[in-house]
Amino acid sequence: MATMGMVRACAPPAAAPSTRDAAQVKRSSSRTARVLVLGGTGRVGGSAATALSKLRPDLSILVGGRNREKGESFASKLGERSEFVQVDTRNARVLEEALQGLDYLKSLSPGVDLVVHTAGPFQRAEECTVLQAAISTKTAYIDVCDDTDYSWRAKGFHEQAKSAGVPAITTAGIYPGVSNVMAAELVNAARSQNDGEPERLRFFYYTAGSGGAGPTILTTSFLLLGEDVIAYNKGEEIKLKPYSGALNIDFGKGVRKKNVYLLNLPEVKSAFKILGVPTVSARFGTYPFFWNWGMQAFANFLPVEFLRDKNKVQKLVKSVDPLVRAIDVIAGERVSMRVDLDCSNGRNTVGLFTHKKLFVSVGFATAAFALAVLEGNTQPGVWFPEEPEGIAVEARKLLLERASQGTSNFVMNKPSWMVETDPKEVGLGIYV
Repeated sequence: MATMGMVRACAPPAAAPSTRDAAQVKRSSSRTARVLVLGGTGRVGGSAATALSKLRPDLSILVGGRNREKGESFASKLGERSEFVQVDTRNARVLEEALQGLDYLKSLSPGVDLVVHTAGPFQRAEECTVLQAAISTKTAYIDVCDDTDYSWRAKGFHEQAKSAGVPAITTAGIYPGVSNVMAAELVNAARSQNDGEPERLRFFYYTAGSGGAGPTILTTSFLLLGEDVIAYNKGEEIKLKPYSGALNIDFGKGVRKKNVYLLNLPEVKSAFKILGVPTVSARFGTYPFFWNWGMQAFANFLPVEFLRDKNKVQKLVKSVDPLVRAIDVIAGERVSMRVDLDCSNGRNTVGLFTHKKLFVSVGFATAAFALAVLEGNTQPGVWFPEEPEGIAVEARKLLLERASQGTSNFVMNKPSWMVETDPKEVGLGIYV
């Protein structure tokens, strides 16, 4: 566990040789691909494993976690190709053995083709232990990281992963993740259609209640309240107060207008640097409205030192979790993402994604990235989702199609007024 004030740079060590040996069963295209989902007994990992089993029933899914009873029970529900693997993500040796197909008794089984790291929270993490183990054992990797510092720390292993022939994607969940790909599609469409140069990119997110995603997401949200918000304005990096700068945003049918607030989310920095848009920001809001008031109160009145202490925040989450679950029953679990792009010629385009259950949606989003890697659509190296098509994700439209399964509203590259007003054509291209 990271403790307050102990975040440090995670510079990649010298390239490590693979620890696989000749005695181990070799990977073969003739056998079933094996995917290890770390944090598989949690809400995010469990939903990712479930989505993978639906999208690709032929996969062997290993549920990685520390609770054997819970893990074995869940694995049995996924089907006969699934099993539980007891593993602690903080222990590099145990991780490498799990990826190699070695258990504690050193019995051999086929190695793992892909590791999906969902064992958050990623805030205040000191090391990229799972990624390093994946590179060492030449295992493909994705994570659902939602922390700016961690994601760029992971990016620091790019050359090492490239040399080892390991494809890896960081921030490969729903937001960040699918939202990054949506942004890249908007930017690319604007440039290819000569719609003016992209000038401003804004990410807006909404969940009803906690989204049903569990204590880890609550912990992440509170930890983010202890971070200055990094945004970009006309090419200049600026720092803003967390959960400030409220905007009332229309998320379209099924959600409509909701207040959203600034948060320090990793897609802002990666989109600025990779997509080259000079003004970028991200905002988040929830429901009922008093949860937003509570988040503002925490940001304004709790000491920063408290909000940056993972252990204290986890205790706070434990105390409020029963109340959150009770209100979730009333609020529901709807999630919506809106990505807005403004161009120099005054044109505005929007991507919109709405699903009635966050934890189901994040499962399909994560699974979509996992399949992109398994199907060979990711080049060796560590990538952000929005990096050029054919490098991080070769087929973005296929990824978005998989990720948007079950959505109540999914549109791309539409003018904002079409999303907000749900217009009807009365003839001759005229809408009301």
